[in-house]
Amino acid sequence: MRVLIVDDNASMRALLSSLLASRGYEVVAALEDGDRIMETIRQKSPDIICLDYQLPGRDGLDILREINDTNPQIDVLFMTASGDTTVEQKAADAGAAGFIRKPFGQAQILKEVQLVWDMRQQATAANEQTGQAQEEQALQPADLPFNPRSVVIADDNGSIRFLLKGLLTELGFKVIQSVGNGEEAIKAAKTHRPGVLCLDVEMPVLSGLDALPMIREASPQTAVVMITGSATRELVEKATAHGARGYIVKPIRPAYLEAFMKKLVK
Repeated sequence: MRVLIVDDNASMRALLSSLLASRGYEVVAALEDGDRIMETIRQKSPDIICLDYQLPGRDGLDILREINDTNPQIDVLFMTASGDTTVEQKAADAGAAGFIRKPFGQAQILKEVQLVWDMRQQATAANEQTGQAQEEQALQPADLPFNPRSVVIADDNGSIRFLLKGLLTELGFKVIQSVGNGEEAIKAAKTHRPGVLCLDVEMPVLSGLDALPMIREASPQTAVVMITGSATRELVEKATAHGARGYIVKPIRPAYLEAFMKKLVK
């Protein structure tokens, strides 16, 4: 596994580099800010990036969004010492695969890095096994019998779509389409009438919450599941009132996803 470290603290860069290298990971670079990060990604092709939130110039959230927009195959571990919970919520919605919270212990870092790497490998293997690593488009005619294990994924983050598709496929579900905004989610619901529709709360064009009642109208049998980095009481109550059957919290975790889907589709 190839790791890129981005942190403005020299001691932190040295500690992370030494720790990860001692466990067999290849640290391809350690940067003090985000100015050269996209160039370094192109040159070094990391698998995982350990990205600090508070950096000189551009902050980590801005960089995280660019990485996920341009390189969804790279997992980003977001590092922060902030006590503001909204920072992690925003990072989760922006596609962070996991978190390293400062101050931290060595075991915490190693566990989180390995968990994220294993999850990516798991999802990749499942996607490759189906022979459909690319996101499908309109594969199931609407006149087929209702299949409770058919799934549409609606999320504007390519990395999350990829991970969900792979993990759900491994659990025996059939992902029939992946889309990137609420308007496309409504069209997919009308076209496919899926058993499950995983619907991100924060999306462009039309948000998940705004699309939810129209999806329920278009396909009443579909179990709509919200995807969110912040499962606040207000959000849960509003989504439930419009017919959502529950929510999946970002960052995605295989054990949680498996337990949830087993309860949802018996």
